[in-house]
Amino acid sequence: MMKVDYQFDQMADRRIDHARKWDQKIIQSKYPGTPKDCIPMWIADMDFPAAPPINEAFMKIAQNGAYGYTYAYDEFYEAVIHWHKRRHNNQVEKDWITLSYGTVSTIHYLYQAFCQPNDCVIMNTPVYDPFRYAAEHNGLNVVANSLKIVAGQYEIDYELLEEQLRKKRPRVFLFCSPHNPSGRVWQLAEIEKVAQLCQQYGTIFVCDEVHSEIILSGNFVSALQLPKKYHENLIVLTSPNKGFNLGGLKTSYSIIPHEPLRRIFRHRLEMNSITSPNLFGVVGIITAYNECEDWLDAMTAYIRENYRYTQEFIEKNLPHWQLMAMTASYLPWIDISKTGKTAMEIVEPLAKIGGVIIEPGTNYASDGENFVRLNIGTPKPILVEALNRIKNFVDQNK
Repeated sequence: MMKVDYQFDQMADRRIDHARKWDQKIIQSKYPGTPKDCIPMWIADMDFPAAPPINEAFMKIAQNGAYGYTYAYDEFYEAVIHWHKRRHNNQVEKDWITLSYGTVSTIHYLYQAFCQPNDCVIMNTPVYDPFRYAAEHNGLNVVANSLKIVAGQYEIDYELLEEQLRKKRPRVFLFCSPHNPSGRVWQLAEIEKVAQLCQQYGTIFVCDEVHSEIILSGNFVSALQLPKKYHENLIVLTSPNKGFNLGGLKTSYSIIPHEPLRRIFRHRLEMNSITSPNLFGVVGIITAYNECEDWLDAMTAYIRENYRYTQEFIEKNLPHWQLMAMTASYLPWIDISKTGKTAMEIVEPLAKIGGVIIEPGTNYASDGENFVRLNIGTPKPILVEALNRIKNFVDQNK
């Protein structure tokens, strides 16, 4: 098949979809006084138009003009199964797959399915904050397993993890692979050690793999690659939403090999009337997986170049900003402890004075106070302008 020359330097008009990332009402509510020409590099949402086959599939539905109730039909399951086999070498069976309404809401349902009020759940920190939010808003206690920084990247503190599992007996370990916010791809031996400890202490191992499609270096290893003995305690959550920028469709799915776990989880979905899926969401998944792999590869190459540029720019121009090596996703994680300022002491004035909005590490449950995060999933000219604004702001506020 002939490769298409995708134009990622062209940006979608984010006013049309009222993107939270760019919407002035949202920005001003968060950072009052921010200039209207600010460049948002915060919310994990890319600025590229979707892959052409996805747009064509949606237009076909729109032209038909019917938006009734649908269901998870055979083409959905076939697309998921073939994608996992082709892309990740996972052997997934149809019965293991359950379609749901986005990964974050699925985490709420999962906690409700397997936990009782005042139970504990455990997660590595820093971590995507909805992990914590979902636990606390369902009456659960969060056990933070703080990641260690070793040779400039995060490592799991297994000794601390085992102590916490033994003492707290959490019902669920919500594990982020690749890690969000750092973009760290965990290796199979690391994942297996976590799975082994979870099995030993009766903790359900839930692996969120939504950032697995944009791999900048090395290879992603799914938890589904674990030896079969760990599958009866495993739940994998994933979707094409990050890789293909379909988050607004609020559609995702779980893969649960063990039938008793799957039955409990599906019962909870039924209790919450999670039955008929989003029409466009199902079509988006099928089309992304069946027709858009070359677009994903081209987009990943573009992000890889954006990351290389960002890395070199920071090393040259922002010596007190330490970029943590990133092997997945489009969201560099930066240690700003050498600046002598907290994340918010940088983020708020940078938005209002410098005209660039970045994410403070305090938004990641805990252990992120000395970090900020950038979103480089944007056309390179915008990235270049944003980084130059950051440099100018830092130079003027030393």
